[in-house]
Amino acid sequence: MAFGLFKKSEKKQEPSGPHYHDLSVKAIVHETKDAISIAFEQPATPLTYKSGQFLTLITTINGKEVRRAYSLCSSPIVDKDLIVGIKRVEKGLMSNWLPDNLKVGAKVKVMDPMGQFTTEFNKENKRHLVMFAGGSGITPMMSIIKSLLIQEPDSICSLIYCNRDIDSIIFKDQFDKLQTTYEGRLHVIHVLDNAPMNWQGYSGLLNKEMLTKLFERIPNWGLDNTTYLMCGPEGMMKNVDVLLAEHKIPTEKIFKESFVTGVIDKPKKEEAASSSEKKAREVTIRYDGNQYKITVEHNRTILETALDKGIDLPYSCQSGLCTACRGKALSGQVKLDEEEGLSKSERAEGYVLTCVGHPMTDDVVIEIG
Repeated sequence: MAFGLFKKSEKKQEPSGPHYHDLSVKAIVHETKDAISIAFEQPATPLTYKSGQFLTLITTINGKEVRRAYSLCSSPIVDKDLIVGIKRVEKGLMSNWLPDNLKVGAKVKVMDPMGQFTTEFNKENKRHLVMFAGGSGITPMMSIIKSLLIQEPDSICSLIYCNRDIDSIIFKDQFDKLQTTYEGRLHVIHVLDNAPMNWQGYSGLLNKEMLTKLFERIPNWGLDNTTYLMCGPEGMMKNVDVLLAEHKIPTEKIFKESFVTGVIDKPKKEEAASSSEKKAREVTIRYDGNQYKITVEHNRTILETALDKGIDLPYSCQSGLCTACRGKALSGQVKLDEEEGLSKSERAEGYVLTCVGHPMTDDVVIEIG
């Protein structure tokens, strides 16, 4: 029995150099009062992607280029267009600009699809995916579910989807149709923070008691045949992590996609630094056949400094998660503010993320691509 595994511990290097595309907006659908989906027409040479990956959208807002990563909710197996889901975030720069300004027919610059929250589908697979999603965290799950139902006729999916209220449920009608079409193979359980008076489902925050009841409702295919996925707000993810640990679910069976605010939208953490860490250091970057030398101040990242110097390095989330800015430190030491985006083996091999990386020695040489 062949099983596809979600890419968590091992990652393949993305193609060298950023690849940009100008995509035409084909449709904009208001999924809820604060969430939209944007359908892009495929270019003449269609972009290939895997279910669970994301697109990096690039646009100019208030005279400054802004990049944000949004998961594809379309399936490469089912959908002709590239579709991303976007939910407004309080003070979110692009998440508010797009619903207010983007029009059908407009061109949007995007990078190649990226991301490691993926799985290989095989018609011989027989597995159970148990998914926990919150808010816009449903977008990669939708892509994976649509592909799974078509590609693996013997596999099933149980989705626990948490939202603020019934009007906040993204893709509700689509899930209702999918459950009818694939009866017995897709089971969607909605959990609402604020449920209406006639609500028959679960309400409140996901807790140990609720999870125990949920586990009683979903099929038990055993640990060997079950994989747990989660994507949503940080608080929800931490709660699910704790609850799964209490139910003795091995960590190797749990896979996550983190949605966090980019560094442009969140305050920087102020941490005490030693006098040696406050020193500006020279960094050599090898990229796309060129070599650049930059001086990085202690309170700046390698990526920030390179962009200020006009060096067009690849990047996307700016939070140390998507790995679009990944490079290999050939020498020297680099301190990372966040390490979640890299596997243990990648860190051992010397890979770093320039968007959250700070040089700690004067001999740092980073090769990108």
